[in-house]
Amino acid sequence: MTEGAIKSRWDPGVQTYAGMGYYNADYEPQDTDVLAVFRVTPQEGVDPIEAAAAVAGESSTATWTVVWTDRLTAHSHYQAKCYRVDDVPGRPGEYFAYVAYDIDLFEEGSIANLTSSIIGNVFGFKPLKALRLEDMRIPVAYVKTFQGPPHGIVMEREYLNKFGRPLLGATVKPKLGLSARNYGRVIYEACRGGLDFTKDDENINSQPFMRWRDRFLFGMEGVHKAMADTGEVKGHYLNITAATMEQMYERAEFAKELGSIVVMIDLTIGYTAMQSMSHWARNNGVLLHLHRAGHGTFTRQKTHGVSFRVLAKWCRLIGVDHLHAGTVVGKLEGDPATTKGFYDTLRDDHIPTSMGNGIFFDQDWASLPGVMPVASGGIHAGQMHQLVDLLGEDVVLQFGGGTIGHPLGIAAGAEANRVALEAVVKARNEGRDLIREGPDILRTAAEHNRPLEVALATWGDVTFDYASTDSPDVVPTVS
Repeated sequence: MTEGAIKSRWDPGVQTYAGMGYYNADYEPQDTDVLAVFRVTPQEGVDPIEAAAAVAGESSTATWTVVWTDRLTAHSHYQAKCYRVDDVPGRPGEYFAYVAYDIDLFEEGSIANLTSSIIGNVFGFKPLKALRLEDMRIPVAYVKTFQGPPHGIVMEREYLNKFGRPLLGATVKPKLGLSARNYGRVIYEACRGGLDFTKDDENINSQPFMRWRDRFLFGMEGVHKAMADTGEVKGHYLNITAATMEQMYERAEFAKELGSIVVMIDLTIGYTAMQSMSHWARNNGVLLHLHRAGHGTFTRQKTHGVSFRVLAKWCRLIGVDHLHAGTVVGKLEGDPATTKGFYDTLRDDHIPTSMGNGIFFDQDWASLPGVMPVASGGIHAGQMHQLVDLLGEDVVLQFGGGTIGHPLGIAAGAEANRVALEAVVKARNEGRDLIREGPDILRTAAEHNRPLEVALATWGDVTFDYASTDSPDVVPTVS
């Protein structure tokens, strides 16, 4: 411990954060505490315990000097407390700092307040070279102040009348530049061919080449025609992201009037806007799809930012029905173990600590509905066995280029995906080994389906093999 830590708590001037009580190795976290673990990389010469105490202090009540107004509060009650500091395995100079926050520090049902506290000024603190929020434990007492997903996985399947398999989707491509009528044609062909959903992408809002109202009209025309042709419930994620909440409500209401079962928002609209749209979606019986646009700017790097598993917890509290959460085998970032941690966090009611999957705390959601993860980005029919094996059945598998890039056309691309999915699910239900037998299962199905045969010939060997930048620090040992 540094020399400053032995000073009296009330000695005037500058003190260490540890000396002011923000480090307490004897503290026993309470069931109602919000817990966080940070990856702390101190500047050269900064004691790791002092750095960890500074994180606790600067994310709760501390400032750079002693202030007498602390005496006007039960200051020890409102202090965050770092109670544990561990070396990060295999990464010298990095430390896991465990911090407990009393629940009284946070406004009920407000992610905006929670995040302003936990990731406020502290990420710019000079004694830290880098800082990352790795995980959080949200206590049941705080969970119950949020509505959570407007509908959740179980109710979504009831709405759609689709059970026992993953859902299939596709992003319209090219995502920018199409006219509204041609955009609607893509939606119709993909839904008619066998998909459950099509979607707008994150950056299609209301641009000069296609205003939002025109897209909604022609898009829903395609959805309704495909439903009439197939007898299945279909949907298109109409992106209602806009410059103001008033515009977003207007677009959402119009989507509902047209009979859309789902609307879409981008992460970039911010937590308060997301939570407002969640309440609208529940009140109006419309599914809410969240595109995680922009998340990689702060979730991807190993040492600085916020882990996606934390963002997933915030989004489940905010209340979305869908959230893009990685594919493992596609073109976007995704370590298998880490991605499993994301999916468990979104879908399961109780998630036990699993350091191998990046889960630092037990998390009990107290029956808060689950969020349907969405796998998208560079996936194709030839990977269907891997996707089902890795991600399970409560997931939306979205094949954008893998549908619209099919040599025989959009409907053929959708049909290839649907046939591949149903063949793989049937094989799984029969107890077959999907990873070992998957390619043969798909080839056998393709003997009876020309679109799948062409899809496998076109993309069967396409992979995106790059090292993940965000893999777990702890590798489970075989017992």
